[in-house]
Amino acid sequence: PQFGSMRVGGFRQARCSNSLSAFSMSLARDKAWGEFDAGGRCHGHSKGRALSIHSRNTSKGRVHEVRLRGPDGREVSRTFRTKREATEYEASQRTAKTRGAWVDPRGANVTLAEVSSEWLKSNPAKRPSTKARDASALRVHVLPSLGNHRIGSLTPGDVRALVADWSARMAPRTVRRTYGALRAVVNYAVLNDLIGRSPCRGIKLPAIEPAKVTILEPVDLVRLAHSMAGEFAPMVWLGAVLGLRWGEVAGLRVGRVDLLRRTITVAEQVTRGAGGVGFVSPPKSAAGRRTLSIPVDLANLLSKHLADRGLTGAISNALLFAGAGGRPLDYSNWRRRVWLSAVELAGLDGLGFHDLRRTNATAMVLDGVDVKTAQARLGHSDPRLTLAIYAQATGEGDRSAAEKLGARLMTPAKDSEGAENTAAASTQNLRRFRGANAAQMSTVLQTRVPVVEP
Repeated sequence: PQFGSMRVGGFRQARCSNSLSAFSMSLARDKAWGEFDAGGRCHGHSKGRALSIHSRNTSKGRVHEVRLRGPDGREVSRTFRTKREATEYEASQRTAKTRGAWVDPRGANVTLAEVSSEWLKSNPAKRPSTKARDASALRVHVLPSLGNHRIGSLTPGDVRALVADWSARMAPRTVRRTYGALRAVVNYAVLNDLIGRSPCRGIKLPAIEPAKVTILEPVDLVRLAHSMAGEFAPMVWLGAVLGLRWGEVAGLRVGRVDLLRRTITVAEQVTRGAGGVGFVSPPKSAAGRRTLSIPVDLANLLSKHLADRGLTGAISNALLFAGAGGRPLDYSNWRRRVWLSAVELAGLDGLGFHDLRRTNATAMVLDGVDVKTAQARLGHSDPRLTLAIYAQATGEGDRSAAEKLGARLMTPAKDSEGAENTAAASTQNLRRFRGANAAQMSTVLQTRVPVVEP
């Protein structure tokens, strides 16, 4: 009864029956937007009214123009056919400003292509390979369809239609990677107040089928190493025994190999940049930079490799495995020229170099290496990644688990005379147990529960 509501100047305002001054205070706005009195007139702003509706006649009929002035003092306007639409828009703009969610509508006129260009330049810490991949995804799959669209005009329907088109002709993993780049661009627009809400919402992406994973046996590793060219054979053992990525193996330098202490330090890796050109760069994360102990057999193998190539500690910057002229290996060329032929010769069709790393992680789990050590050796920042992605279940581990569970849970118990109980005796004991429980339940049900009168 003390509070009501009234409409003043096209907006609902609270009214306090006890004090008109309280009502006047609820109409106040900050200086950037001006202050409005009870008649809806704007004052207190040196550059004029911050938000207003003007009606005028045009050749196409009467229109209603909403003019608003942003915090920078610049005025923008939007025209509507009906006074109702103009009033609702004006109210939404005022509400957004009150909540601190107002976005300058001029920013929404920037095209998606322009925002994409700014986004690619916004993160100087991004690796060249990642930047090149994102730029390629946007240039090939996103901008041809949506590049000329205003960022403010994009809707979830536009994004959903584009994702559906990708799904019909691209692999699910590629769809997700490309969608990730598009979503990052529009999120950048939201963070910079170009738009108030991202159109990348409620988008269903295709499911990714689990990749085929091969865990190698020792005999497979020997056969694969013998199938490779002599100078590249140690790469197999570095991938399987140490769990190194291909880029980490290709980026190893002579100075990072300590044969006396039997350690290898991973401090560089070969990465592909713009145009697929490889170059040596630091690991992606701090966890990727690590020093690993190596077994005696691997140390002897690397010693022979260094001697065969004529590499000594005097040329510590030389790469252990190099292309023509000592340049870093090119992955695509190496895979086509060296890896695929060796895999085919070894009878391991479909094998990838990364399967060596998965074999390493799985072997550490099976051999009882604690997760923290496995995480450090693999260069993971999170131990869950070590178990969830790389360590795979094996037939050997499954059989071992079955035998251990059988030994613990199915070992026959001894009776009082020392004779072993048979399966029939176990079944009889189970029936007795169930009968005892049934008798107890019957007793409980027959017991009267006293009722206490209130």
